[in-house]
Amino acid sequence: MSSFTTPLNWSGPSSDPLDEQFGDVVSGTDLDTADEFDAVLVGEPYDGAVISRRGAAEGPEALRNALAGVKTHHFDTGAINSVADLGDIDVPTGSVTEVQDEVQEVTRSVHALDTLPIFLGGDNSLTVPNVAPLLEDSSVGVLNIDAHLDVRTVRDGPTSGTPYRQLHEAGLDSYTCLGARHFETSTAYHDYVRENGGTVVTADEVAADLSEAVDRALSSLGTVDRIYCSVDIDVLDASYCGSSAPTPGGLLPRELFRLMRLVSDDERLAGFELVECAPPLDTDGRTVDAAARTVAHFLSGWSA
Repeated sequence: MSSFTTPLNWSGPSSDPLDEQFGDVVSGTDLDTADEFDAVLVGEPYDGAVISRRGAAEGPEALRNALAGVKTHHFDTGAINSVADLGDIDVPTGSVTEVQDEVQEVTRSVHALDTLPIFLGGDNSLTVPNVAPLLEDSSVGVLNIDAHLDVRTVRDGPTSGTPYRQLHEAGLDSYTCLGARHFETSTAYHDYVRENGGTVVTADEVAADLSEAVDRALSSLGTVDRIYCSVDIDVLDASYCGSSAPTPGGLLPRELFRLMRLVSDDERLAGFELVECAPPLDTDGRTVDAAARTVAHFLSGWSA
């Protein structure tokens, strides 16, 4: 079974001792002590299933480095201070299916903890092992905050575009995509979502009334026991987005941050991930910075 690499030695880069940053409060942990924290970070440095441009394997390290310099204070909820880092999953070599199967053995142990896992990707294919252990004993809905539906048919093996079809076939109870963009998916895949009882809330709807869009997305998941929230950073507009598939017409960072605060208030949350952040495809670190702050805004709501 895959294991964890040694967690990052976190430190805040500010020279001002009053500037408390995530680097000052996040500490390394292991499976024996992770229950002591409200949330734990888990890195997944893998991009072997990306359909187009690679680079997401470098996401976890870059996200940690950026988050270390983010201050812990939120004006509405105060400081965040109960977060630990389990390190990166030691992702095996092999086919995408083999990787998913082995990583799932590790994520099962993470979900058994009495804390909220925050998975730092990595590509979207590892959403499958991140969610699958929850299906074993609960009804589960996924809130996919994404420009794309990611319900492609599995042909020559899984890809970063197939995770939610795989999860549907594994017993996923409910699925909603929030932030999807017109002309970024095929009719057949939209029909697949609707035929399986899923919901699509577009980026236009977010722009028109963000609170209403979030309410519709969460209510559409029904009465599931648990919700897993996935953020594919390509939900951001291409001008802010260094990822494998950036496109125009997406969310602004401020909209995504507010989404995080609203979504993280749902008591059914059982896991969160940020995927497809690809530092080699970024410009001036703007995507990594936005992604790190997305995690921070989610944590501000979760820990409030």
